Amino acid sequence: MENNNWFKHFPGAITVTDVNGTISAMNDASAEMFQKDGGYALLGKSVFDCHPPTSQTKVRALYENAAANIYTIQKNGKKMLIYQTPYFNEGRFAGMVEMCLDLPASIPHFDRDKPQIES
Repeated sequence: MENNNWFKHFPGAITVTDVNGTISAMNDASAEMFQKDGGYALLGKSVFDCHPPTSQTKVRALYENAAANIYTIQKNGKKMLIYQTPYFNEGRFAGMVEMCLDLPASIPHFDRDKPQIES
């Protein structure tokens, strides 16, 4: 298996855009997630065109401010974590990475700041 093969087969959807919002990379899960919008045919397209006008302003602000946007959604009975974050090349904003991960209905939470009680 090639070193970069993990990206293609990673079970969460990963979509990468450049500084102008052009979709430059997708993995299989991303292509499947966006199949009704074209799947892999979205490569080279503007991410701004993939969003309705109501969310385009927010998406454009992420690019203008090189800001992250992290939230959860529930769609088709599945809970998901949406993690949109900028990436940088030599200290300069280079684009955004979006990861969409399925979440179980219940997730354990461990507070590593609190002292652990041994049983």
